[in-house]
Amino acid sequence: MDEREWVTSVDMAVTVCDATGAITEMNERSAHLFAKRGGRALIGANVLDCHPEPARSKLAAMLQNGRPNTYTIEKRGRRKLIHQAPWYRDGVLAGFVEISIALPAELPNFVRGG
Repeated sequence: MDEREWVTSVDMAVTVCDATGAITEMNERSAHLFAKRGGRALIGANVLDCHPEPARSKLAAMLQNGRPNTYTIEKRGRRKLIHQAPWYRDGVLAGFVEISIALPAELPNFVRGG
């Protein structure tokens, strides 16, 4: 198996940007999710230009401070979990990865002892 095959075929959108905010990678699900905005043609575009305020300012701050951001959204009756996390190259903030996961209507929650 190609070491990156899982990223391209997993059923969640994975979008990667570099430290300047330029989109560097999109898996198949991400390209499909953003098809109306250009899909893979967004590679090279700045992620800040793809978001209105206040999301734009939040993403710009993430590129500066490296803090993750996690939230849920609902569009057309479908809920999604969005997780944006920094990635590093040689210990230096290199950008962030956004993962978008469609959530089922009923989502179990398990509390584990620990």
